[in-house]
Amino acid sequence: MGTVDIIPDIHGQIAKLRGALDALGWRRSPAGWSHPDPERTIVFLGDFIDRGPENRAVIHLVRDLIDSGKARAIMGNHELNALHFHTAHSETGQPLRAHSEKNLRQHASFLAEFPVGAGETHEALAWMRSLPLFLEAEGFRAVHACWVDPTIDRVRALTDDGVLSEEQLIRAADPADELFHLAEEITKGPEHQLPDGIAFRDKDGTHRDHVRLQWWNTGARTWRDIAISVPVPDDLPDVPLPGTLMAQAYPADERPVFFGHYWLSGNPVLQGPNTLCLDYSAGKDGPLVTYELHPGAEGVAAAMRLKLQL
Repeated sequence: MGTVDIIPDIHGQIAKLRGALDALGWRRSPAGWSHPDPERTIVFLGDFIDRGPENRAVIHLVRDLIDSGKARAIMGNHELNALHFHTAHSETGQPLRAHSEKNLRQHASFLAEFPVGAGETHEALAWMRSLPLFLEAEGFRAVHACWVDPTIDRVRALTDDGVLSEEQLIRAADPADELFHLAEEITKGPEHQLPDGIAFRDKDGTHRDHVRLQWWNTGARTWRDIAISVPVPDDLPDVPLPGTLMAQAYPADERPVFFGHYWLSGNPVLQGPNTLCLDYSAGKDGPLVTYELHPGAEGVAAAMRLKLQL
């Protein structure tokens, strides 16, 4: 395995993507993409669309790299949401993802370039359908939001290398279906109900009795330790977690796993010795943080070399 550049959530920010590729040494010629290291490749962690203004340019560039044999990509929750938004149920005729005010607002920048029903939109969606939910290579793993072995193993058993079929895509929009919960956990992260009587308000003021989990946190012992995206951690009880929840953390002896999704801020840090989130809000005003995974490195920390593109 040669050096692999890991690139997370781009969200229509073509200037940041071009800047990152340039800084990493990638060049485009009439013959295609190249790098001074001919063995070097790229892995994209999904969420190519929405928020930023240039969805088409990002999709075109990413697909160009893939078609050149230089890159691989996985699906993010925004690609999954888009597929459901633009797909009608065969029986009801209704979109699998409601065209609500909230969903229209979240998807607005993509719709400005790819209107519902347009031929170019259908072609872009067909490409999104080809993306797997995860990637596993000899020296690392890649997923958009969460790698929990039982969930990944179940999807691997149900799908063709993690790629949802048309029928499975429809099932993944039904909360009563197993595939819905599997795809939600992989692309959006796991959640767990808080103890009875405990709740908090999220950044939008919504009252929640479920909390998103730091599935990578092997040292978590309390609800405050394991929660993420809770504005006031003291709203959660400082009491021990159920043993079953603690046992789900990503094992420290597994191969490194890279992910995005969580809109972190500040200086990039490792989440664990073999877990690294690279999403630092490039979709808005944050940098596009990339990671160079060098062959033969033992664990993420040994290979770490972060580049920030502002």
